Amino acid sequence: MNLFKINDSVMIELPFKNKFEALKGTNGLNISYFPDFLNKSKSDLLYKKFLENIPWQKYKIKIFGKTYDQPRLTSFHSIGNKKYNYSQIGIKNNIMTKDLSSLLNQIHDKTNYRFNSVLLNLYRDGMDSNGWHSDNEPELGDNPKIASITLGEERFFHIKHKNKKNLRYKILLKHGSLLLMGDKSQTDWLHQVPKTKKKINPRINLTYRYIY
Repeated sequence: MNLFKINDSVMIELPFKNKFEALKGTNGLNISYFPDFLNKSKSDLLYKKFLENIPWQKYKIKIFGKTYDQPRLTSFHSIGNKKYNYSQIGIKNNIMTKDLSSLLNQIHDKTNYRFNSVLLNLYRDGMDSNGWHSDNEPELGDNPKIASITLGEERFFHIKHKNKKNLRYKILLKHGSLLLMGDKSQTDWLHQVPKTKKKINPRINLTYRYIY
């Protein structure tokens, strides 16, 4: 894959086109992308099941001392009643369903990484989003690995270095794809799913992680 010379403050779209490609060794960034991780029929089935059956919750988040509705719906599931907190939110734990466990095992078969929990986000429309952040909570340990599955509407995923403003990328995450982040992707980098003014359908994102 061809990597790029990047001008200051320019967001470069990563040209992931093959069945599997990876961006590694770029200032600690380690991303692997599997665009066809799930076939269309399975992706369609899981999207419908999760949309209708997951116990979606609306949480409030605190930003600079002010409380806001989180701009998406969320559901957390784990093996062994794990606890997970972010943005000063104590998230309710739900059981790991058969479908969520099956995806967890499929990720392990593909990557050899083990996970014991999953945070699901439902982006209902283009105004639902997830601002710049890192998944670096203490319970995830050092340099955590995150496996992210997209179901439903394609959305852009932005990445930028915390200190080097010229290092900025974006990836279009397609229905049924898997994005794997490792090494210092959470330590030295930020990521987001930005808002869009386009009229789009809902997107479900499943982020598998290991909680200690």
